[in-house]
Amino acid sequence: MDDDQQERLLPIANVGRIMKQILPATTKISKEGKQTMQECATEFISFVTAEASDKCHKENRKTVNGDDICWALSTLGFDNYAEAIVRYLYKYREAERQKANQNKGINSSQDKQLEESNYRNDQLGKQTHEDPHAPLEFRAIDEKGDHSQAEAAST
Repeated sequence: MDDDQQERLLPIANVGRIMKQILPATTKISKEGKQTMQECATEFISFVTAEASDKCHKENRKTVNGDDICWALSTLGFDNYAEAIVRYLYKYREAERQKANQNKGINSSQDKQLEESNYRNDQLGKQTHEDPHAPLEFRAIDEKGDHSQAEAAST
């Protein structure tokens, strides 16, 4: 793999750390396993981002936002991921709004943008039939297809 290809990959230390968080503590992860996951995760991100970017291009926009990523995930058939990202995005924007209100006071322009974004999230949320306030839950699937629940993400 040349330097150009290596630069576009996610940092292997981060990939390894994420793998260790989800797998049982006694699990050993080979260098090849980390590298394979690094390449797959990078390819997945590129795939989803390209779809979102195409949507923005068609809409004559230059910036891809979280709503575009959620749309791309859903369009590509990754509805479960889209649902989780919609909930995360909602919580993130809520926290950012609260932080901005505490630091600066209320800015009507920001509130209008947040309301428009929340409307889009609400529309996506209606498709998922999930509570946007529910904690995010991550699951690992073993060889048999059984699910084991990991800790809920705290935001």
